Amino acid sequence: MKIVMLGAPGAGKGTQAKKIAEKYGVPHISTGDIFRANIKNNTELGKKAKEFMDQGLLVPDELTLDLIMDRFKQDDCKNGYVLDGFPRTIPQAEALTKALTEAGEKLDYAINVEVPDENIVTRMSGRRACIACGGTYHIVFNPTKQEGVCDACGGGLVLRDDDKPETVAKRLTVYHDQTSPLIAYYKGQGILKDVDGTKDVAEVFNDIVGILG
Repeated sequence: MKIVMLGAPGAGKGTQAKKIAEKYGVPHISTGDIFRANIKNNTELGKKAKEFMDQGLLVPDELTLDLIMDRFKQDDCKNGYVLDGFPRTIPQAEALTKALTEAGEKLDYAINVEVPDENIVTRMSGRRACIACGGTYHIVFNPTKQEGVCDACGGGLVLRDDDKPETVAKRLTVYHDQTSPLIAYYKGQGILKDVDGTKDVAEVFNDIVGILG
């Protein structure tokens, strides 16, 4: 079962990817985790990726794809995987399709977690993070017992720059320009499945399980 997750930042695709991985016994693969693991293990690909990251540059598509295809060869991927955070653009998607085809493989599902922009801005601008332990909360959906104070360690809570409404709006613009065209791409391949991401987490997951069986 080879799955790619689609959806805007804050749509909850990462949460669903973890739940799918847990239920079906396949790894949840995110590009960030792959970069960190290769850099930590000082692999050749990791060294190359680190050179770009140390300069504050994006890791080139070709190198990212090499890292991902290398990850797919590991034993825990023999029954499939949930890919989260890649591809982000049509050229990346085309390169992934080509690399999988050459390896005699293909994706089974592209699951698109649909959430309107206004819901995402509300969700993300309501997030609060503890400056001491990194714990995360939400002023509406997961509030702390005492306003502005972390339940776990008593540290102060802040609205991270990433979650400020103006930053979220910019991230959504980039998403619509670069990443949302993937929805049509995977629809054209006949593997796209849409789910309503405005429902609560458990309901969204039940809908996904209904698709995957």
